[in-house]
Amino acid sequence: MKTLAKWSIEDYHQMINAGILDERRVELLAGEIIEMSPETPIHYNTAKRGSKYLEELLLGKAEVRFNGPITLLNSEPEPDIAIVRLPESRYDDRHPRVEDIFWLIEVANTSQKKDLGLKKELYALAQIQEYWVWDLIARKMTVFRGLSKSDYLVQQEITQGEITPLALTDIKVSVERLFR
Repeated sequence: MKTLAKWSIEDYHQMINAGILDERRVELLAGEIIEMSPETPIHYNTAKRGSKYLEELLLGKAEVRFNGPITLLNSEPEPDIAIVRLPESRYDDRHPRVEDIFWLIEVANTSQKKDLGLKKELYALAQIQEYWVWDLIARKMTVFRGLSKSDYLVQQEITQGEITPLALTDIKVSVERLFR
């Protein structure tokens, strides 16, 4: 049986700074450097349009980060969209951490297994209050809320209508608009 070396956030940043990971689409998940799925055009465009829509809705209330890293205890995933606290300048010297994050969104076209498995587990363990997965194949959004110590207790599947984020209860997000 082989033992895998686990990498720390510091190790990962040193590799990035040394150029070791240049030209590689990777993220650090649970101490392992994992290749990211290639982005299909529909994945990229859906995430980009959704990001722009959320920027309009959340103007002055939150920062909408598109395809950027966040820093957790032993992971540095790159969710498709992260809704984080203002001001944006607080992230000039670091990536958003758990205390900065309102909710995370992954767009799943070919990555459902990772997004609904490992990433959901990591986000729940990190105590991210809310996590949305937009499934482009099934045309539904799965919303995870209600944390226990290591999992989400509430899982809701939505195909239409509006959803109100836990952190910003004065906002209503149109599910149909996200899938346009």
